[in-house]
Amino acid sequence: MAKLKNKNSKKNKTKNKNIHVQNKNKITKKSINKSINKTMTKTTNKTTNKMANKTPNKKLRVGILGATGMVGQRFISLLENHPWFEVTVVAASPRSAGKKYIDAVAGRWSINKPSSECGSGCSSELGQWVQRSEMPNFVRNLVVYDVNDVEQIKKQVDFVFSAVDMTKDEIRAIENKYAENDIPVVSNNSAHRWTPDVAMIIPEINPHHAEMIPMQRKNHGWKKGFIVVKPNCSIQSYMPVIAPLMKFNPKRMVITTMQSISGAGKTFETYPDIADNVIPFIGGEEEKSEKEPLKILGSIKNGNFVDFEGMKISAHCNRTPTSDGHMATVSIEFEKKPTREEILKAWKGYKPVPQQLGLPSAPDPVLIYREEENRPQTRLDRDAGKGMAISIGRLRPCNVFDYRFVALSHNTVRGAAGGAILVAELLYKKGYLG
Repeated sequence: MAKLKNKNSKKNKTKNKNIHVQNKNKITKKSINKSINKTMTKTTNKTTNKMANKTPNKKLRVGILGATGMVGQRFISLLENHPWFEVTVVAASPRSAGKKYIDAVAGRWSINKPSSECGSGCSSELGQWVQRSEMPNFVRNLVVYDVNDVEQIKKQVDFVFSAVDMTKDEIRAIENKYAENDIPVVSNNSAHRWTPDVAMIIPEINPHHAEMIPMQRKNHGWKKGFIVVKPNCSIQSYMPVIAPLMKFNPKRMVITTMQSISGAGKTFETYPDIADNVIPFIGGEEEKSEKEPLKILGSIKNGNFVDFEGMKISAHCNRTPTSDGHMATVSIEFEKKPTREEILKAWKGYKPVPQQLGLPSAPDPVLIYREEENRPQTRLDRDAGKGMAISIGRLRPCNVFDYRFVALSHNTVRGAAGGAILVAELLYKKGYLG
């Protein structure tokens, strides 16, 4: 009897093993999406527990590369009085080097006040409902360094934000130079977004992609330095909106963006062609909008990023005559169609890692649904959550796909400098900075 029992036990083990192998080979879109949601939930819980109590004893010293440009200026305005980070170095091209910052940007300070603070002081010329904010006092008399002077800059910073205006090859070279000199780089630039071992992070969606940093250091022989990038500004208006809907297995999206002129580094004074006009082309933007989300939703396997394959995206990108704010209209089809109420519940209950950790730049809530039929509007809603929240509206059935909606974010805050600062806050909490 004992022998028979052992024999049957072995048979059952073999049978179960074969079933396991068969099931393992059946990888469907559903299982991929389930895996993403499971990973996001596990990562959220682990990450939050480990990092919740970590705050700096003294502020980390920060350098801004490309400090005189529009995004560099936005970094400066957002980092004024930051509780964790202090700007100690501003760096730009050789023509600005050696000047006081206030002189280097004379006549070019372009940071607008939020519309809510603007009041009757706003100008409406050429549709420009803006008023310039004051340049922060702390930066006015800082002497601008040449961004190539890595030896001098590295003595005065713990990490740098990169917003340089160079060719992609030049950007890759200068960011690598800082990393190999033990200076971490959090980049707003696109040059390294498709470098195989560089993480492209939206903290609400893929904080776990920071796990690539040790592998990147090993690949290059870097001790403390690394490079992490944030994605394109336009996808910030809709990807955090899609993240809580991944459990419904979205499979196709068509997106049309209406992108402000600050995304091109322009103001109404420097871009007269945009007056009374819409330009239906932005170089490289549609490719970024279609491909970058798949890396963000992807996974790390055998030391490489593997793009998410469960969703197709088609994008139309337009430049519109607005100063700040990128709007997207989205039509979406799901494998498992949710009800309207289920979508609204998913958005309302969305509280990802940055909000759980209470990161200084994390808006809470990050998603704001507007019930009015004519919202969100660029001028009225781009500054929600100090420019870091995403406003959503007009969720309704779609005649071609399942649903359609409108989403809006501030392109130079959430989509650029603010998004990069949020990445840096996350990296500090994870122990990669400081």
